[in-house]
Amino acid sequence: MDFVSGLPLTPIRNDSVWVIVDRLIKSAHFIPVRTDYSLQKLAKLYVAEIKNILRFGRKGKLSPRFIGPYRMLKRVGLVAYQLQLLPELDRIHDVFHVSMLRCYRSDPTHIVPVEEIEIRPDLTFEEEPVQILDRKVKVLRKKSIPLVKVLWRNHNSEEAT
Repeated sequence: MDFVSGLPLTPIRNDSVWVIVDRLIKSAHFIPVRTDYSLQKLAKLYVAEIKNILRFGRKGKLSPRFIGPYRMLKRVGLVAYQLQLLPELDRIHDVFHVSMLRCYRSDPTHIVPVEEIEIRPDLTFEEEPVQILDRKVKVLRKKSIPLVKVLWRNHNSEEAT
């Protein structure tokens, strides 16, 4: 965390930038502030800022939990490892906490080439449905819910949802 001060005034009278590097979630925040802001005002700005972060692998029902496998290059500290990522992932920091990694046992059917995922510049991606495999209606006490089983692009039939 640091402040860059002495900058020209913006139209809303900001004269500094508050720089926060969060190594846990691998993000950096650059928040325009004024030098006379109180700690409470800075805390409110920080909380409002982290709500707007887009992370790679956004949590959701259809999001992949892991990508890879990738070779571990070296251990960095007690609880982090540097991975050998592909050139297409050069915008992602290559050191990860052990809680973000899983042991992998080789299985060629698990490999999804990165170029097929089409990661956007903001590090998000979109799944595309290919085919509806099955339809049924779940009947509850007071209502009926139509259900479909969907085959997704870049997934096999066992991974249909």
